[in-house]
Amino acid sequence: MPERLDFRQPHRLFDTAATRRIEQAAASHLPPHALMQRAGLALARLALALAPHARRMWIACGPGNNGGDGLEAASHLWRWGVPLTVTWLGAANQAPADARVALARASAAGVQLVHEPPADLGPQDLCIDALLGIGAARPPAGRMADWLRLMRTGAAPLLAVDLPSGLNADTGVLSGDDALHSIAFAPCHTLTLLTLKPGLFTSGGRDACGTLWFDDLGVTSDETPTAILSGAPSAAMRPHASHKGSFGDVAVIGGLSDRARGIAMTGAALLAASAALHGGAGRVYVAPLSGAGDPGSAPMFDPSQPELMFRRWDALALQTLTVVCGCGGGELSAPAVTRPGGDLGAALPEVLRRAPRLVLDADALNAIAADAALAGLLAERAGREQVTVLTPHPLEAARLLATDARAVQADRLAAARALAARWRAIVVLKGSGTLIAAPNEVPRLNPTGNARLATPGTGDVLAGLIGAYLAAGQNAFATPLDAVCAAIYRHGQIADEWRGPGTLTAGALARQVVF
Repeated sequence: MPERLDFRQPHRLFDTAATRRIEQAAASHLPPHALMQRAGLALARLALALAPHARRMWIACGPGNNGGDGLEAASHLWRWGVPLTVTWLGAANQAPADARVALARASAAGVQLVHEPPADLGPQDLCIDALLGIGAARPPAGRMADWLRLMRTGAAPLLAVDLPSGLNADTGVLSGDDALHSIAFAPCHTLTLLTLKPGLFTSGGRDACGTLWFDDLGVTSDETPTAILSGAPSAAMRPHASHKGSFGDVAVIGGLSDRARGIAMTGAALLAASAALHGGAGRVYVAPLSGAGDPGSAPMFDPSQPELMFRRWDALALQTLTVVCGCGGGELSAPAVTRPGGDLGAALPEVLRRAPRLVLDADALNAIAADAALAGLLAERAGREQVTVLTPHPLEAARLLATDARAVQADRLAAARALAARWRAIVVLKGSGTLIAAPNEVPRLNPTGNARLATPGTGDVLAGLIGAYLAAGQNAFATPLDAVCAAIYRHGQIADEWRGPGTLTAGALARQVVF
């Protein structure tokens, strides 16, 4: 029986090419058509479990092997007495060999194929999308698109086979008519078969898949995964004899104030510092920045968080700290700007040279993307074995890669890998299905988080929390990559578990990140 995916456990993810290799290796050791027959049985069992009182199930089958899985399921459901409407877009003389066998088995079981979908499905019924799988070469169109529109707008729940039709298994990008994919997908389920695919968990995948179920069809493989879905982190228990110096110190450099330009972004730095504080850092310093036209304008005390200690950035012992830099650094992304002014312009080169552990966010990333000298300093850090974490959203990632956000979103996994390789740093590509890439490591994909995080300041909170976990070092996490993955998991987990009234603000989020 398929199992609902447990996001608390790590899972290996395989792209289309790796899935094909696993499929071919398994098929070579099994009787002919065994994998499709296992897939059809798994689909039938889950369909019956999801809709045990269905008056009717509609199975929409495509021309390839995804449709074959649907036909195999139809054979079982028909024998079990489930009323079915089965539509098929294939042709017997053009179908793959496995799908032809599934068609023959369905016919032998008494399943009849019709040309039109049912018109009266209700909430207790079920639609099964077996139209397109990982081998799809073109987006849904024509009757296929019409059927998908009916399934996605009807009253009956929807179960997709392997992945929702039109979803790219590798990238999570939905292809085809924009209007078709703007339809709300809930309530929906996806039964993914043989392997878990990266596209199920990033970009449009999370929304399209709904509740995710998995059946490995009894196949195991030693294939190297394309990525790993992070599980719940495990951190070392803090010894009773700990003191405030045991888990490292964090300095947050950011929060530009410039009265001459009418800018006050101190809140961004304070949010990051609050997250570092609640995330367990021993001491947290805040170094607010001043603009070039208004030196010394930054506040140096936060009465709501007296635990925070304030310093000028040049009064910090940078070589002893974990530094979070760039949260609220100023308006640095304009094309005409080649180097930041004010305190950040002076601080960033020194931070890049001296900080042993560094989280670069927001305007620090924009400044590096616009300044070759700063980019050179960033590239040199790996040679000194200094730990660097970059936390771009898609537009910031695009600037660092000299491309555009659309290209980044078209293949988020490739973009994260490219950034990690270029800068020899840990890269956190934020967004739906945050990706974490590091040189010579299998990328990680974070399973937690939701739209509650789409509010101002939550990225600053994440940067501060990563800083706290990095500062804890091996007293809490085996490697810096583990620390980063743990911070991202916890950040999203709070949003998943949020039961408070109203919006999850960044301030409330920061107060919940208790180590």
